[in-house]
Amino acid sequence: MDNPNTRINPRRGLLGISPVILFLALYVVVSACVGDFYRMPFSVALLCASAWGVAISAGSLADRVATYSKAAAHPNIIYMVWIFILAGAFASLAKEIGAVEATVELALRLLPSSMVVPGIFVAACFISLAVGTSVGTVVALTPLAVEIAAVSDGSAAFMVAVVIGGAFFGDNLSFISDTTIAATRSQGCDMADKFRANIWLALPAAAVTLAVYLVENSMTPVAQVADAGQTSVWLVLPYLIVIVAAVARMNVTLVLSGGIVAAMVVGMAHGHSPLSLCGFMGSGIESMGGLIVVTLMSAGMLGLVKANGGIDWLLQVLTARVRGKRGAQGCVALLVSLVNLCTANNTVAIITVGPLSKEISRRFGITPRKSASLLDTCSCIVQCLIPYGAQTLLACSLAGLSPAEPFRYLYYPWALAVAVIVSIMVKGGRK
Repeated sequence: MDNPNTRINPRRGLLGISPVILFLALYVVVSACVGDFYRMPFSVALLCASAWGVAISAGSLADRVATYSKAAAHPNIIYMVWIFILAGAFASLAKEIGAVEATVELALRLLPSSMVVPGIFVAACFISLAVGTSVGTVVALTPLAVEIAAVSDGSAAFMVAVVIGGAFFGDNLSFISDTTIAATRSQGCDMADKFRANIWLALPAAAVTLAVYLVENSMTPVAQVADAGQTSVWLVLPYLIVIVAAVARMNVTLVLSGGIVAAMVVGMAHGHSPLSLCGFMGSGIESMGGLIVVTLMSAGMLGLVKANGGIDWLLQVLTARVRGKRGAQGCVALLVSLVNLCTANNTVAIITVGPLSKEISRRFGITPRKSASLLDTCSCIVQCLIPYGAQTLLACSLAGLSPAEPFRYLYYPWALAVAVIVSIMVKGGRK
């Protein structure tokens, strides 16, 4: 909160967060009631919530729209839009030249049928740990996972959930993740200490999730590719470059740009004209239009929530009755979770509640590494579960799915949430 002495009355606070409540009611609740997450368009729910946010804000209409537009045009949001554009271009280009099919065929030939789904999860965990970003992992693996689902007559939503879960494993643990940097700096602890605290939460959750995938894959094994010799191994090169560059910790925009160049070269070598390749890229970019609109509207709506005091009121309410070390840790976890729900950005959520979490930790004797671990882990759990997070929106856009469809298959964030609760209950009172 900007000024801890400024009290926000409940009526103003509830009004401030009401756009988020309206959005969740319109999209999640209505869709769940009718049993179809395609009936209520995601963009329409956001449009209604955004209009409500503008209506309840103070000031002239021009000022309210300016607040909304400023939040939508934040540099982080525009950077995400550029990633979406490059991801759309690369995904379409790689698919049309046959790179996706070739890579999937190679993976299915190398992996036993009982290890395909677990293998995708482990690959997502490894790449995200090396890259430090869940978005880059989603871009690299989602098209492959969707194609595997198509080849095996499996569920695309399930395979997308496997990728998303693994992507957040590394996002939570990586030393170069922006959430790790934000959590450790805000709490004043060393990255290695925070990693040691986090690994005891993330590793058991990942092991449980992997076991579930092993069981599920054994019940419905993915079909093996009998003979893929007719497919040129050079078609695998664009994806190989993307994965290697990601593991080498290159910036995600450079990774995607390199993948596009490689796909163009390979495509021309296999008989495609430069003009047709540009057409493939254009189609991919245009397919991202809906995702970009949703991202801008979501950022604008959440900017109004913050400007209207909704987030400050949440912080005020949750810190009013903190009692004991377990209560303090639970408060830190709940604070960052709810703020992440309202901002749809785990790094922003950590930065927002970081100073207050540090004060709570100091007052109740919580170690900086523990508070940093709670901030990072709980924000990643919520970011993984919300259907309007950038990672889920991007993955579902690449897969042609509703953002809510992978939710029921997201085992990792729930396992991680259980690990956090057990950690607080069992070790929360110890010094």
